[in-house]
Amino acid sequence: MTANLRVIIEDKATSGAWNMAVDEALLETALESNVPTLRWYQWNEPTLSLGHFQSEDDSTIDTRFASLAKVRRLSGGGAILHDREWTYSISIGPSHPLAAHPGRLYSLVHETIVGVLREFRVPAQLRGQANDALDHHFLCFSRGDANDVVVGHHKILGSAQRRRRGAILQHGALLLQASEYAPEFPGIHEFCTSPLDERRLFDTVTRTVADAVDATWKSGTLTDAEHQRAEVLMADEYSQLHRPSKGPSST
Repeated sequence: MTANLRVIIEDKATSGAWNMAVDEALLETALESNVPTLRWYQWNEPTLSLGHFQSEDDSTIDTRFASLAKVRRLSGGGAILHDREWTYSISIGPSHPLAAHPGRLYSLVHETIVGVLREFRVPAQLRGQANDALDHHFLCFSRGDANDVVVGHHKILGSAQRRRRGAILQHGALLLQASEYAPEFPGIHEFCTSPLDERRLFDTVTRTVADAVDATWKSGTLTDAEHQRAEVLMADEYSQLHRPSKGPSST
């Protein structure tokens, strides 16, 4: 039996290595205990996350990202520059109704967010048709999946999945503003015709996505066991590529 959806909102920005380790720990929880989790989190510095199958050879990475922290995601797809964005992950176990239809999880989250953005007068829509000619691009936001959320031709939300023995981890980035490291990718602010109330938008997106997945959701936090598991995963799996900026790191 699947438990109620747990919604975790991380108030503290943390490193890419920690963020990816927590996502994997939550996938393990979903697989072992069938506890689904929706998590929102932030990054404590501009970070490049590589898709699981992308090369880590620096010769393949745009030179403008050379000095940035890097981490490898559990999911596939193109690299993402995480900077001025909201990042989410959803982990569901094998018995969850959506587990048998992974594509439905993409469309459910993206369609829900499109609806909220339109309420805030951001003219978002699903791309609707994949553009395979863009698949060679290194960066995820230069690629063209049918499920992408776009404003005009600009992608503002993309997601990727990892499936493990029937469980699913899906995570994605919703761009708020263009980053100085990738100004070609505008965010929500660039498409607003009036000042944006970020807090109200975030609260509405969080509540609406949670309701779409499970109307009986409850707010929660990481368990001690999940925190400890994430620490192990961060040390063993996610710290190799990470190049922290000067100053104390944060987990």
